[in-house]
Amino acid sequence: MDTELSEIHSFIQSIPPFDSLPDPALGHLIRELTINYVRKGEALPPKGIVDSRLYIVRKGALSCLSLDGELIARLSEGDLCTEFCKHCFQSSPEHKPVINRQVTTDEDCLVYSLDCEILKDLGDKYPSINDYFSYNSAERLKKRMTKVNEEAIISSTLMNTPVSNFYHTPIAGIDANKSIQEAAISMTEKSFSCLVVLENNRCVGIITDKDIRRRCVAEGLSTATSISEIMTRNMSTIDIKNNAYDALMMMTAKHIHHLPVTKQGEVVGMVSVTDLMNNEGHNAVNFSSIIHKAKSLAELKEISALLPKLQIRLAKLGASSDHVGKSISAITMAFTKRLIDMAEEKYGKPPVPYAWLAAGSQARQEQLAHSDQDNAIIICDSMKPYDDAWFENLAHFVCDGLADCGFIYCPGDIMATNPKWRQPLKVWQKYFDGWVDTPSPKALLHSSVFFDLETICGDVSLLNTVRANLLQKTKKNSLFIAHLSKNALGLRPPLGFFRDFVLIQNGKHKATLDLKHNGIAPIVDLARIYALSQGISAVNTIERIKQAAGTAAITQSSANNLLDAYEFLGILRVKHQAKNLMLGLDADNYLSPKELSKLEREHLKDAFKVIKTLQDSRQATF
Repeated sequence: MDTELSEIHSFIQSIPPFDSLPDPALGHLIRELTINYVRKGEALPPKGIVDSRLYIVRKGALSCLSLDGELIARLSEGDLCTEFCKHCFQSSPEHKPVINRQVTTDEDCLVYSLDCEILKDLGDKYPSINDYFSYNSAERLKKRMTKVNEEAIISSTLMNTPVSNFYHTPIAGIDANKSIQEAAISMTEKSFSCLVVLENNRCVGIITDKDIRRRCVAEGLSTATSISEIMTRNMSTIDIKNNAYDALMMMTAKHIHHLPVTKQGEVVGMVSVTDLMNNEGHNAVNFSSIIHKAKSLAELKEISALLPKLQIRLAKLGASSDHVGKSISAITMAFTKRLIDMAEEKYGKPPVPYAWLAAGSQARQEQLAHSDQDNAIIICDSMKPYDDAWFENLAHFVCDGLADCGFIYCPGDIMATNPKWRQPLKVWQKYFDGWVDTPSPKALLHSSVFFDLETICGDVSLLNTVRANLLQKTKKNSLFIAHLSKNALGLRPPLGFFRDFVLIQNGKHKATLDLKHNGIAPIVDLARIYALSQGISAVNTIERIKQAAGTAAITQSSANNLLDAYEFLGILRVKHQAKNLMLGLDADNYLSPKELSKLEREHLKDAFKVIKTLQDSRQATF
């Protein structure tokens, strides 16, 4: 093979879908290529070519325009131009022949072209070729993510195992008016370590052997006392539709060992940490246990130094970004909970009930190692003005402790140390009402943060009350949803511009893409809008999209496409950060396209196309 053919062979072999062809077929394709030189400003097809052909850009750049001059896409080295294929791609609207477009050259170009009849013959013999051109961007991304899910070596078998495989049923219950001694006897007879507490056959709490030890025996409380005095109210539960890993992460975050399983709101069984840990190796639960036993801030700092190593390990094992996010978020919650316990040991019991809240990615269970902290406190309305001194001490102790553990202070001062975000319930209710009723730019900024909240510690009913009122208002307020949508659409995917993507032009991150702000954040924003418009209480982005699917907000097929895009971008982000961490660099979100294979760049384009399509659809509603 002469030098020129060798160069063409190497080039074509690097371009999807031709990279999947065996050498004989690839050789046949290369022999059928036509080489064309097209000067700047000239149009395709080149003069003298009238048959249907696929064009491959070897050097230079092309612009695809509508007849009225609107830029549709720009193509550069390695890109395929399918605008003049009249017969090959009939199954996909995206690739059907388009007669209202023109393609011009932005600079002198060298292009290869291939007769579409030859391409059809190749597609008949090699399905991967036909599939590539037949599928649109969403379908190609779906195939990619299906393959990822099939081939991924995930670090926890619990990810693919329903919680129904682990829970115990029938559940053991006891009336709330029974004594502690009667509960202990019942637990001993049944060999159970917990009981669900019932009032009028309605589940109102849970009592465990740990509750009896700590709240009865250790406190010298009479065993004749009613179990309602020591039981845990507002207990956490998990729906039977969730997987076992979700149950494990919930127990890890809240540092509980028993979790009731519900079906359509009714408790049907109980799952324990022991049940799950028998199937789980070294993971976030181990971290949580060590964190809970830490006696000092110095010990917590030592443990926090291991967090990047866990993220690297999960990435190497091929864990999904959802898996990584839930693991890291659960550990961050464990750090926060331990610091709160330490603060209460130092300053005494709280004067009134309160809820420590996480905001942003931590609340959504999408956090990665050592992100900045976003938090707040809702305090019971019974608080007195002088009670705030206690909560101020708590806020500074916890936020300073998190900062010492690597979770940097929020640049926007969205932390419980800011008095504005440490207020009684009635004030928080006014905040939310004002943000929805008067959607100013500042209100919309606060909405993007505080509409993603989760209780880390304390009285969960405080946040639940605010959230319930919020969702009642947002469901009925189309003006607020329109303003929120318009604000969210400011972040657009960097797609369809010169040299594949719009890259950062200067500074430290020159020639990179910001995966977080231009890829992941737009999906998070869309999911939030869908949830608020439909009254969905879920905070996690994947759960929001799943629950909104099939509603007026988003179709089922569009939701599936968006989930694929979100997971693909998440995988790229996790891998990029793991690579940086292994090199001793910051775990940032700035990815150079040069780090990706040609196929990965194509899938990234597909993901951005999905986002842009749904953003355009949302924009059309206001």
